[in-house]
Amino acid sequence: MNKYRVAQVGCGARGEIHLDGWLKNGDRFDVKAVCDLDQEKAHRVVKARNLPAKVYADADKMLADIKPDVFCFSTLPNVRLSMVELAVKHQVKALVFEKPMATSLSEALKITELCRRHKILAAVSHQQKYLTSFAKLKSVLDAGEIGKLQRIDVSCQAWLAQLGTHYIDYILWANGGKRAKWVVGHAHGKELLANHHPSPNFTMGQIGLENGVRAIVQFGKLSPSYMGKDDFWKDNRLTAYGTHGYVWCDTDGRWGTFNRTTHGEMITAEGERWEIQQRKLQEFFAKDLAHWLDDGAKVHPCNIDITYHGYEILEALCLSAMEYRRVDLPLKQSDPYDMFARMRKDLPECPELPPENSR
Repeated sequence: MNKYRVAQVGCGARGEIHLDGWLKNGDRFDVKAVCDLDQEKAHRVVKARNLPAKVYADADKMLADIKPDVFCFSTLPNVRLSMVELAVKHQVKALVFEKPMATSLSEALKITELCRRHKILAAVSHQQKYLTSFAKLKSVLDAGEIGKLQRIDVSCQAWLAQLGTHYIDYILWANGGKRAKWVVGHAHGKELLANHHPSPNFTMGQIGLENGVRAIVQFGKLSPSYMGKDDFWKDNRLTAYGTHGYVWCDTDGRWGTFNRTTHGEMITAEGERWEIQQRKLQEFFAKDLAHWLDDGAKVHPCNIDITYHGYEILEALCLSAMEYRRVDLPLKQSDPYDMFARMRKDLPECPELPPENSR
């Protein structure tokens, strides 16, 4: 059984979770080095895990010295492309990085093409599909318990470039990888376009998928809430409707279903909370990367190709909102540019609604 050398950039909260994922698969991965501009933090993280890894402040030097099989980086989105270029320079076999995969479609396309051209396996951390609640939803769908899938509804309090990128990916996953043919979108509010995860304040739309299933999405401040404001980052839901019922799940381990096997009852359950599960997910994510490295036919469920298509849908929703038209997919290679720069310039200013309890 092969064991793969890992070098990682980023020792923040998500970086620590990635490290723990490698360590829980210690028979498959050997963490040789970590890199962070905050050297005190990097040393603290390594020491806490009794990890015999070198600590660097420069990613280029780390990759030159270590020559890893796997390069993982947990960084802000604006440096994704430069990290992938380093991976190409140092001929790594596999990449793991965070969502969103870029801050513009042109960058996302460059990243995808670099990975394809240099035969780099790349997986993006849309890891919530490993949640027990998501696994339950998928098992209900795969068993045909809700009949033929017709529609998928998604809502997230967090905005498009935060949880929206996750849930577009989960729509494709729940629908068996079938791709989008067209989108129609609307966008509102521009304050969050200045965020390091740039996005309109609110995005909604409809996605027509190639097998006839429709997806209806809402991301951001006007989305319906299923939880209290203290659970903002977990306040989301994916619901799949079929000819004989429906099934839903959320980030916080909850799920429910009403279908032809429940005898007229709505069944709901609460699994492990997000705070417990989030540290387990990366173990499964890393294990699937090992399988992909072993055998190229065992493609990772978070692979770069499906991630790029999800990012393409994300930007097509914004393009539709800006041009008041249906946008057909795939987008032409001449189309990719910086949509969020355009929205910063041209999206109208809109006053926010007052709090509901003040009306």
